[in-house]
Parts: sequence; C-alpha cells; structure tokens
Amino acid sequence: MCDNSGKKSTGRGKPRFTIPSDILNVSRDNYIAGMVLSGVGDALGYKNGEWEMCRSGRDIHKEVNSLGGIKNIILKPPQWIVSDDTIMHLATADALVKYGENNDKEKLYSLLAEEYKKSMKDMNNRLVGLTCQAMCMKLDPLRLKGYRIPFNLNGGGCGAAMRSMCIGLRYPRPDEIAHLISISVEAGRMTHHHPTGYLGSLASALFVSYAVQQKGMNGWGAGLLETLPAAKTYIQSCDTGFENENQREWYHFEEKLTEYLRIRGLLDGKRDPKFPPNFGVEKRDQFYAYLSFDGVGGNSGYDAPLIAYDALLGCNGNWEELCGRAMFHSGDSDSTGVIAGCLYGIVFGLKNVPVDNYKYVEYYSRLEDTASKLYNLALKV
Repeated sequence: MCDNSGKKSTGRGKPRFTIPSDILNVSRDNYIAGMVLSGVGDALGYKNGEWEMCRSGRDIHKEVNSLGGIKNIILKPPQWIVSDDTIMHLATADALVKYGENNDKEKLYSLLAEEYKKSMKDMNNRLVGLTCQAMCMKLDPLRLKGYRIPFNLNGGGCGAAMRSMCIGLRYPRPDEIAHLISISVEAGRMTHHHPTGYLGSLASALFVSYAVQQKGMNGWGAGLLETLPAAKTYIQSCDTGFENENQREWYHFEEKLTEYLRIRGLLDGKRDPKFPPNFGVEKRDQFYAYLSFDGVGGNSGYDAPLIAYDALLGCNGNWEELCGRAMFHSGDSDSTGVIAGCLYGIVFGLKNVPVDNYKYVEYYSRLEDTASKLYNLALKV
C-alpha cells in the first residue's frame, strides 16, 4: 500500500559478488521464485487487510502462532488475496514484457501509464492507496508525455517502491544502470512525483538487480547511495522544475538512507551489518517506526525498501525469519513483504519455503509466466 492509515526451485544458496555484464548467473527458476514470492510476501503481510497497518507486530505474531506458524499457512484466496501491491507490480511487468526490446522509451512510459490505469479495475477488497488511485486518474497514455503528473508534496509514499522490483529483473546488468534509473524513476513518478516516492522505486529495482548480479548483500545500500547522484542528474536533465520542488525535497531520501547505513555499519558496504542483541518483534516495530516518515513502518518510499533489505540481511536465508521481520510487523507490512519476498526468491529460490505458502497464491500463473518472459528479455534470447 502507499498513502493510507507451483514449481519448486533448487535455490542458489548465499550470493556471490558481481558478475560479468554479458551473462546472468541466476536461473529462470530464481526469476520465477522472485515474482511468485513477491505475491506471497504481499498476501502474507496483507491478510485480507487485517494485518496491513496493524499497530502491533506482537499481535500479528500471536495470530501466526495460533495458525500453527508459517509452515501451516495454506496461502490461497479468498482467505488470502494479494493487495494492490501485486496488482500494480504485475502491471509494471506486463508493460515491460509488451515493450520487449524496443528502444523508444516514450512508448514504454505510455505502456506503463496504460497498465497502471487498467490495474485500477482489479482493486476490489485490495485497499488501493489513495495516492495511486488519484494519480492514475490523471494519467493520459494517448497524449504526448501524458504519463507525467505534477509534483506532489504528499507523493512520498511507498506506492512506487512496491511495484518496481521487476524493472531490476528486466535490466539487471551493471551496464544497464542508465536504463534502470530512468525507467524506475519515470514509472515511480507516474503516481508519486516526489523524490521520496520515486527514489523508492529506484531502490527496489536496484536491489533486485544486485540480487540478480549476486552482489554481496552488505553492499547493496552503499550501492544505492552511490547511485543517487546519477538519479539526480537524470531528473535535472528532463525536469525543468527540478530546481524548485524536486531539489527542495531531495534530501529526505538521502538522509534517511545514510542514517540507516550508519546504524547498521554499512556505509562502506564492506562489513557485516550490526544488529542489536534481542532484536525481537517489539524492538523491530520500534526501529521500523523510527526509520519511517510518519511513525508507520514501511509506509514511505525510503523505509519500505530499507525494511525489506534489513529483513533480508537479518534472516540468514531462513524463510520463516524473513516473514517474521518483513511481513509480520506493525505498519505497512504488505509493502515491505512484497519487496522482501521478491529479493528472497531471487537470492535463495524457493529453498526452504513451504509449498503451501506459494503453490496456491493468487495469480501464480501470471507471476510465473511474466517472470519467465522477463528472464528471456534479460538474457536476450
């Protein structure tokens, strides 16, 4: 959410460092696992709207335990449906697939706008974010640059971050970073024209590209920090209003990212993260609220991808631990869950994920099929 109060893989183990730019070292199964587990993370964190925006992670964990734990959850509708997050993530992926290997970015941006508007027809009981809903109404895919909306001082929510992971699947190589930046920024500001919003889109896409590259996870945050100047240059080059609204609001994302990396000891990306002792449910709720924009963990463009990243760093490849950290917390748990699930799937595949957690997830076939097509495009086959 943004602004409101199968097939079994073998897995790949721990990631290695960066890969040559002309090959992909992750398999098609990892792509499928990333897309499928993004839907799973969304549905788990959402629980038909019961857990999203819940104010107590402890209450959520108690309910999970009453269900027999994550291993005993059969994740299928209507008891467990995906939220607006997965619907809009699939919209992004569908536009990328339709675009194929075209070189006309204007065509892609029009396709994205078209798919986002179309996605609003599938939002029954999915609690679509108010900003996403309102801004999609302003998009006009048939008009020249009709995908651009005005700057929005309230556009710093997570609605762009939770739908951009597949951009990293399509453009994962280091030499494609310019494409990843421009597309994630433009896709993000179609509904969230505020640096905190559209830089969240960049963060999710970039983290996924690092996962595909098998870059060491400790360096992902530092890599994002190093990428922000290039994003600023892109915005300056195509937005005559940059020196006003965008320039004035730019610092929020960079400051919060830097603070998070300082707390975890990851500013240089070369050390292991520093987690406090006894970092249990209540401590995590407090930390996520502290990290957030308005006290609701995961509700903004910077804390949604950072909480997902934090959960991935702290789970040690354990699916149940990832869920406890990324899906079962107070705040916007489906938006952190959709990002974290995608990252976990790419890095670890479906290893150690109970089959009942994913084989019946809503839109499984679409998630699987789209992942396979993105893999073909990324592999250039």
